[in-house]
Amino acid sequence: MTKESRRVADLTYAERREALYEPLRREGVFTWDWLYGQEYALAGLCRIRRSRLEEMRRAAEALGRVYARTVQIVQQGEPALWTELGLPEASFGALRLRFDDTVPTMIGRFDFALTPDGLKMLEFNSDTPTGIVEAFHANGRICAAYGAEDPNAGCSEALGEAFERMLRLYREAGYPTERFVFSALGWHEEDAGTTRYLLQQSGVTGAAFVPLADLRVKGERLWAPGLPPAGSTAFAEPPLQPVDVLYRLHALEKLAEDRDTDGYPTGEHVLRLIADRRLAIVNPPSGFAAQTKALQALIWNLHEADEFYTKEEHDTIRRYMLPTYLEPCFEPGTPYVAKPILGREGSSVTIYDGSGAARESSGEQEYADQPMVYQQFTELPPIRVETANGPFDGRLLWGCFLIDGKGSAVIARVGGTITSNLSYYLPCALEEEGTES
Repeated sequence: MTKESRRVADLTYAERREALYEPLRREGVFTWDWLYGQEYALAGLCRIRRSRLEEMRRAAEALGRVYARTVQIVQQGEPALWTELGLPEASFGALRLRFDDTVPTMIGRFDFALTPDGLKMLEFNSDTPTGIVEAFHANGRICAAYGAEDPNAGCSEALGEAFERMLRLYREAGYPTERFVFSALGWHEEDAGTTRYLLQQSGVTGAAFVPLADLRVKGERLWAPGLPPAGSTAFAEPPLQPVDVLYRLHALEKLAEDRDTDGYPTGEHVLRLIADRRLAIVNPPSGFAAQTKALQALIWNLHEADEFYTKEEHDTIRRYMLPTYLEPCFEPGTPYVAKPILGREGSSVTIYDGSGAARESSGEQEYADQPMVYQQFTELPPIRVETANGPFDGRLLWGCFLIDGKGSAVIARVGGTITSNLSYYLPCALEEEGTES
C-alpha cells in the first residue's frame, strides 16, 4: 500500500468519497457519482478473486455464443415469431439485417448472481447497456487511489477495436461510414456522459456527439447539424449533414414509439431508414433481437427439449442459465420472478413465493403493460457496504461486459432483492488470496 493509498483509507467516509470522485468529476468523464439527488457511486471496494473474474468472462463468452446462434435463427424468422418475442412491428424490417452471426452484439453486459449452485445469468443487456464508464474508466481510478489491482485494467482497448471491426463489417456490406454520430438524450447526464466516453474510446476520426433532440429525419436520410461554414455568424443555423452511422444510447423499442411534437412518427421513420440500409446503427439490429427476455425463454425451451444446440451449448445453458418461461409453469414450492420482456433497471418486476403469492415488487410500473417472462428465482448474496447514510445491508449483483464476443470488464452493483436504477455502484478490486466479498 502506497503512502497516498494509506492516506485515503484513513479518511472519514465523506472525505474519502470526495477525494475519490472529485477528480473524476473535474475531468468531466464520470460526473454522476450522485444520481437523482442520491448517492450512486460508493467509496469502498468489493474484492473479487482472479479465478472468479476469469469464470465470469468465460461464462459471458460461452453465453454469447449461445445467444449468437439463437439470434441468427430469430433474425431469419417470421413476424409471428418476432411478435411472440415482444419485438415492436416497426422494427421488423431492421431485424432482418445481419452482419456477423458469430457475435450477438458489439457491446453487451450479462448480469450474474453468485449462488450456492454457481454463477447464474439473470439477463443480457445487449442493446443499450450502461455502467460502461464505471467499469472501464472510474474503476481503475478508484483502485489506483487505494493501491489495489484493477480487474478491468486494459479492457478499454477492446472498445476501439470493436468499433473499428463494426465499421469494417458495414463497409464490407456496402454502407458508407464517413459520417459517424454518437447520440443520446442531451439532458440525461449518465446517458450523454456514457455516449461521449464511447465516442472518445471509439477512435473514429471526425465523429461527433449530437443530442437526440438535434437529429432530423428528412426524406431518405437521418440528418445532424454540421459545422457552420467559414465566415458565418455565431447565430447562423449550422447546416445539416447526412448521418451514415449512428451510435445511439436509446433503446430501439423506445425509438419505435418516438414522435415529434406535431405527432409525426419520427422513430418509425428512422427504423425504416435502417431497414432500407440508409442508416447503419451501433449496436446492430442483432443486439435488439437479443435484448428481449423472451429469448431466454426460447433458449430454455429448446434446451429442455434437447433440441438445436450442440452438447457444449447445452452444457453452457444448464450451467449458467435459469429456467425461464413465457408462463409461470414451475413446480409447486418453486419461487419465481416475473419480468417485463423489454423492461430495464428492475422496473415492474415482481417476486413470487412458492405458493404463487407476490412476495416483493419493484413498486415501479413503467413496463407493467408488457408481456412477462417467468424466471426461477435465485437469491442475490447479501453484502454490507458503507454509504453516506451509514451502513447498508444489500444484495450484490455482478455484471460482465461482452465486447465483440469477448468477456471484458466487470461491474458490481448493490441494491435490494430487486436491483433497481437507484442501486449503488461499488468499485471492485482483485484479491488473490482470502475470501471475496
